[in-house]
Amino acid sequence: MRVFQNSGVYPAYLQRLNVLAGGARSFSDRLALFLDDRYGACHILKPAMDRSPEFFFTNGDDEILQRYWAIENGLPASSDMEKILLSQIEHHRTEIFYNLDPMRYGNDFVRKLPGSVRKSIMWRAAPSGNADFGAYDLIVCNFPLILEGYRKLGWRAEYFTPAHDPAMDSYAENRNRPIDVLFVGGYSRHHRRRAEILEAVSAIRRDFEVYYHLDRSRLTRLAESPIGWLLPLGKHRRPTNIRAVSRAPLFGRELYEAISKSKIVLNGAVDMAGTDRGNMRCWESLGCGALMVSDAGVYPEGMVDNVSVVTYEDAESAQLKIVKLLREPERLQTLAKEGTRIVRTAYSKHAQWLNFQQLAGNA
Repeated sequence: MRVFQNSGVYPAYLQRLNVLAGGARSFSDRLALFLDDRYGACHILKPAMDRSPEFFFTNGDDEILQRYWAIENGLPASSDMEKILLSQIEHHRTEIFYNLDPMRYGNDFVRKLPGSVRKSIMWRAAPSGNADFGAYDLIVCNFPLILEGYRKLGWRAEYFTPAHDPAMDSYAENRNRPIDVLFVGGYSRHHRRRAEILEAVSAIRRDFEVYYHLDRSRLTRLAESPIGWLLPLGKHRRPTNIRAVSRAPLFGRELYEAISKSKIVLNGAVDMAGTDRGNMRCWESLGCGALMVSDAGVYPEGMVDNVSVVTYEDAESAQLKIVKLLREPERLQTLAKEGTRIVRTAYSKHAQWLNFQQLAGNA
């Protein structure tokens, strides 16, 4: 089965990648550095990590990476990104196209796929507006309510989860965890529930080590700039306690390292999947040995409240539960260990790859 996996990179991460890959001068060099940094590794299928010759992986929105491939394979450096991606698929003789970036490469792209492609599969676990994904043979994600929405539109959709990255194991072994509470994620005034939780938990900063690595929205950055303080943008600024514990956003192995130094990782959905839970931070937190404290909801199998994770109902309960856990270190460690065990055993890369092959075979 010749599988081609296309992914994408978050704009803020691209800055880090360009530094890491500053000395790279080829497609293979830049891609190897990306894969080693483990960004999005929970979604990257095992053969990509193993560098299997029958499997092709790329980030179809990374212009530097894609233009390296174009030049190396006789295409003009000025070729557009879609043409390069289609050429890669044709060159690879792809049979299964698996796309993690369907908002960029949607129906129109799928209809242009070369004849070797037997099945097209996409991952989408977020609201998509009026986007039409009907040209894909199968849509996968791990949010049942979103999958049901796809089915109501007449599209085939199946449950498929992220997986534990084996590179996390060395980070999970760390027992020196000076950070009491870690949060890593986006921040804007539109994330109202998240903002309430972050504000409540940041209030314990005088008694505990609280670190928030926030990727601020454009308006939040403007509102907190020297000029922004002179403008009527108060509703976009972070509260004082949140600003006091905020640091730069983290990605890749820097994220793994921060989690490995943390007792608790604070998590929270952004009101996009109803009661379903299971964002990638679940796998990253548990995989790197921290206890995840997250909002109540329906979690993937094995992620059980007061067994392998701890859940809260609102901002007040989040703060109270976190403080109680930090004052009961033995219980905290027991819960964290069980969480790590669950993701290692129930969500291995091997199992993810087997599940993918089965889904592709039935698509």
